[in-house]
Amino acid sequence: MSDMRELLKLLGELDDQLVTCMRCGTCQSVCPVYGQTGREADVARGKIALLEGLAYKMIHDPAGVQDKVNRCLLCGACEASCPSGVKVLDIFLKARTILVGYMGLPPAKKLIFRGMLTHPGLFNSLMEWGARFQGLFTRPASEALGTSCARFATGVLGDRHFPALAKKPLHAIVPSLDTPRGASGLKVAFFPGCMIDKVYPNVGQAVLKILAHHGVGVFLPSGQACCGIPAFSSGDKRSYDRMVDENIARFAGGDFDYLITACATCTTTIKKFWPEYAEQSDQKRRDALDALAAKTMDVNAFLVDVLKVRQDGEAGPRDLTVTVHDSCHLRMSLGITAQPRAVARLNPNVELVEMKDAGACCGCGGSFTLLHYDLAERIGAKKRDNIIASGAQVVTTGCPACMLQITDMLSKAGTRTRVCHPVELYAETLD
Repeated sequence: MSDMRELLKLLGELDDQLVTCMRCGTCQSVCPVYGQTGREADVARGKIALLEGLAYKMIHDPAGVQDKVNRCLLCGACEASCPSGVKVLDIFLKARTILVGYMGLPPAKKLIFRGMLTHPGLFNSLMEWGARFQGLFTRPASEALGTSCARFATGVLGDRHFPALAKKPLHAIVPSLDTPRGASGLKVAFFPGCMIDKVYPNVGQAVLKILAHHGVGVFLPSGQACCGIPAFSSGDKRSYDRMVDENIARFAGGDFDYLITACATCTTTIKKFWPEYAEQSDQKRRDALDALAAKTMDVNAFLVDVLKVRQDGEAGPRDLTVTVHDSCHLRMSLGITAQPRAVARLNPNVELVEMKDAGACCGCGGSFTLLHYDLAERIGAKKRDNIIASGAQVVTTGCPACMLQITDMLSKAGTRTRVCHPVELYAETLD
């Protein structure tokens, strides 16, 4: 009964929000999915029209409504450009939660979210086994980019090129840390997130190297869970809440000034979604989420805006050309664009070159690329072409999911363009 009351409450909130859309069509000019398909159902205005009378439509064609609502990257471009201030992301997230509440989770997502991600220890163990035996199912694709592809045709991997799971995840390299404040007088909590932990531990190591270099104490608790966004964006708020609670427990005992992440998606989730979607929580939980959110920063912003890190000594010949991809979560949700460039330029060899449409979505969108790879690939191809046209030797971005997508596009094109995080370029210059 409580689930039904929650469903009805969400439907009421959704109806109140839908009326704010003026159907002006501004979202058409910025939506990457609509840019590929030209279908009204693929743009925010069309989806909002579809969601009117959702209760009735759920009874007659719930699967059809769900499919259309899920054909969205949640990049936030429509919301950022909306002249009426429609909270598009909130609308779509609520709609997905309502549809899952009515239809239930598909078995595969139930297994991943409720069977694995809500149990961090089990998830870590399964991924470590996967890393050991991945060679049975994958083969090298690009030696230059370090990518693999599937040995056999599969529905999940398809013809993707992807970095392998790390032989040793970050949580095995650095199980935990609790170092004191150094010369900076500051101490941060570090939230690596799933992608950095299991695919890009080198990014996490670069962050820790930089913090140690600048005398920043680090609180890195063991047993961290996923930030919750894969479950939440799929409409599974139950699993999302469990992951959030797991993380609250891990960070509750820490003494730190900031909570930093090197993942744009994790930063946005912790800073914006955790407090915003805690309205049904008790006061103690809301206070804990508000406190964590207030301290949360992207690592690039922390280095530039808080530590005021500047390049030491004279610049080198600047013979390493680097272009920056602005991830949607950093640019749209957090307004962060200058800081990743500033961090990249801390490497004295870096010469920045701007690509065309640096802020255009790369096409990943988390589970979107799994469910709609044909569209993700077409959107990603435009990003790939702009990177290649820039002539850069390296493309850098503050989002591990974007790194994954861009690596796929560049590897399949046969290029040797390196893909990395800005902190890696800076850390390479430190002893």
